[in-house]
Amino acid sequence: MADEAQLRALLLKGLAGDEAAHRAFLTETGAMLRAYFRNRLRGAPEDAEDLVQETLVALHSRRDSYDPNYPLTAWLYAIARYRLIDHVRRAKHRAHASLDGVDVGETDPQFEASDARRDVLTLLEKLPSKQRTAIRLVKLEEKSVREAATQTGRSESDIKVSIHRGLKALVRLMSEAGAS
Repeated sequence: MADEAQLRALLLKGLAGDEAAHRAFLTETGAMLRAYFRNRLRGAPEDAEDLVQETLVALHSRRDSYDPNYPLTAWLYAIARYRLIDHVRRAKHRAHASLDGVDVGETDPQFEASDARRDVLTLLEKLPSKQRTAIRLVKLEEKSVREAATQTGRSESDIKVSIHRGLKALVRLMSEAGAS
């Protein structure tokens, strides 16, 4: 496995546009994260692998937030730790779900995820194209506001406003859907 200096060099090269270095950074980091999550989630290798993938996506999408004045592994493990905390909270919530005071056991994550995805996509379709595109790019595809602006040919502030208005409209649509 790569050490701190090697990982830092790979990340910085990746930030400068070297795709091979960025890929190598993610590969090396993935190995470190597997060990980290497996040590903390004994008996749940599939959960550990899911967390590795979630964390790699977060690292990739937030790579511009790394401050080279600080140790890379501290930044990396902080992100991993937050992913682990979120996972534990989700697992705890699923395991203790109740319906009118009666425990109903764990939910089916496949069913839950497909329903949620379908619901989100249905609601997004109700938004104006400009808002829908901004939300899809920044919130779902985890692109930066700058990347979304470049891809759409719009200003960064236009993207931010579209996201804000679109999210506000989604909240309204969800409350209307819940009321019916």
